[in-house]
Amino acid sequence: MRTFDRMAAQGDFIIRRIKEIPKNVEAIVPENGKFVVAHSETGHNHVMERTHVSAFKEAGTKDVDLYKMFLVVEEPTEIVHLRSHDTHETILVPTGFFEVRRQREYVPDGFRRAAD
Repeated sequence: MRTFDRMAAQGDFIIRRIKEIPKNVEAIVPENGKFVVAHSETGHNHVMERTHVSAFKEAGTKDVDLYKMFLVVEEPTEIVHLRSHDTHETILVPTGFFEVRRQREYVPDGFRRAAD
């Protein structure tokens, strides 16, 4: 398991510490007791237990356009890649405020989520 203080990456997203959560955000609803930090096109998502975490997105952002989310972590919590083989190492997120950005890639029609 990896730990970090300022910034880390797992697959197709990056997480970095921030000073505070922006004002114009709305809560993200957990799926099956977990927050999906990054959806995988193969169904092997990157997730965190919601027990000591609150997640937010910029107000009005549709899930399909979600490239950025914000986390309030009250107790150290793992981000786990849900795949049994060729998996990304688990990251232990310390307490604090964080921004998660999903990587994007350019295609002729514009930007899309990067494939993991």
